[in-house]
Formats: sequence, C-alpha cells, structure tokens
Amino acid sequence: MSHSKCIVSGHYRILLIVLLLSIGLFRVEPARAQLPEQWHGTWTGTMYIYRQKALVDSVPVRLTIAKASQPGVLTWKTEYQSATRPMTKDYTLRVSDASKGVFITDEGEGTLLMDYQFGNKLYSVFEVDGILLTATYELRGRELIFEVTSGKKLSNPTNGVSSYSVDNVQRVVYRKAP
Repeated sequence: MSHSKCIVSGHYRILLIVLLLSIGLFRVEPARAQLPEQWHGTWTGTMYIYRQKALVDSVPVRLTIAKASQPGVLTWKTEYQSATRPMTKDYTLRVSDASKGVFITDEGEGTLLMDYQFGNKLYSVFEVDGILLTATYELRGRELIFEVTSGKKLSNPTNGVSSYSVDNVQRVVYRKAP
C-alpha cells in the first residue's frame, strides 16, 4: 500500500471514530471533575529530561497537592530541588466544568491552562511560541506519573493532517511521601 493510501485510510479511520462518537455507539465519558483523595498529599520523585532521545538531566522533585480554602480548588505546588537551579511552581487547579471533567491550572500572572480528566488521568495540550506541549498526570495505584512532551510543527498540513516532532520529554514517577 502506498504512503498516500495509508494517510487516506488513517484519515478515514479518524472520521469513522468521530462519527461513532457523535452517534453514541462508542462512548468515552469523562469522570466527574473531582480528583480523588488519593491524589492529595506530598509526592516525591526524580524528573528525567530527554532531548532528542538522550537523557540530558535529572532533578529531584516534590509535588504537593492539597485542598485550598475555596471549594473546588486544589493547591498544586511543584518544587524542583536542583542544586544549581532550584525552582518552585506554586499553581492552583480548579474545577471549570464538573459535568465535563474540565479543570483550569492557574499558573499566575494570567496564564491559565485547560485540563481534561478521563478516569485517573489529567490531560493538557497547549502551545507556547510555536511549540506544542502535551502534559499528563496519571494516578496508577501508589504512583502518580507526570509527563510533558514538546515539539514543533513539521510541515504544512497534508490532507488536513499536521505532524509534530517530539523533541523533548520530561517524566517523573512520583511516590507518596510517608
């Protein structure tokens, strides 16, 4: 099968899935917008930073998730415990639309990111200066896995499909602190 036929058949597959979702034959329903208590607490791990498949750095990280004073709001504090460049990101996560599993991460200074909950996983996709980033948090048993990928648009769309590189990956497997 030629490359162009593969792209077209892949395109039709996407259209079929969209059609099935729209008529309700195949359902993906977000969980209600509430992170279970298992997410709350202090988590520690090591962030591994990859560039072009090569490990370029690692840094100990502590994540603290706790109820804030306002209902539907969590504090979301990440401390990068680098010996040379320590950094703290003190954000909040708040419910935006409980029926759709939508949250907003408030990074401060007017920067708001949309997060979408499906089961035990939060997804966020955003763009900064032409760089597409995806970020996920997934609770798996006693671990909370955080991943961020970033890359650039590779070419002009072909048959309505744009490709992006994955140039950088950051990954932490957090474990709850005792």
